[in-house]
Amino acid sequence: MPEPTGTGVLHRVRRVRQSNAWIFTTMLISALLSLTASFVLSVDAIVLAADPQAALACNINAVLSCGTVGASWQASLFGFPNAFLGLVAEPVVITIAVASLGGVRFPRWFMFAAQIVYTLGLIFAYWLFFQAFFVIGALCPWCLLVTLSTTLVFTSLTHVNIRDGNLYLPDRASRAARTLIAHDLDVLLVVLWLVGITAMVVIKYLPLML
Repeated sequence: MPEPTGTGVLHRVRRVRQSNAWIFTTMLISALLSLTASFVLSVDAIVLAADPQAALACNINAVLSCGTVGASWQASLFGFPNAFLGLVAEPVVITIAVASLGGVRFPRWFMFAAQIVYTLGLIFAYWLFFQAFFVIGALCPWCLLVTLSTTLVFTSLTHVNIRDGNLYLPDRASRAARTLIAHDLDVLLVVLWLVGITAMVVIKYLPLML
């Protein structure tokens, strides 16, 4: 008996979404966006170092202001502009994505290490976001792009590592995680998370911009 039309379409969409082509292309595009944002932020950091009062192109208003965020101590937590970390990390992600699209399969230990490092990167990205949101009181458009793209890279990398069993999870946890991604529940979780973050920004800052 043929599948109902809706079920067949859903199955094909899910199969595409689970494919390496989709996953690693998403990772590649997200990493390229993050690298671009990191480059712009790095240039802005150098400009601000020379002139703290410099008018940056993304100083749109009191709320959307790269200058305000870039001048804060949080923007140079390790003694140098945070954006420099992106210039180092994102080329590695781009290499993984391009090589994987070409059919390369990295060792389990390497993908597990990449997961750990990028998880730390995600935590750091959201620490910076919440610092800007709650403490600094201004948002940087390029920083928001980094937060979004880092989330998408992390999601793609986690999906692959769960699917390929690279995370050294106990059998029961591994089966549960694979079931979750097989039904695209990871996508749902990420969408809900990003919608929640967007709602926070709109509710708090949109009235200030009107």
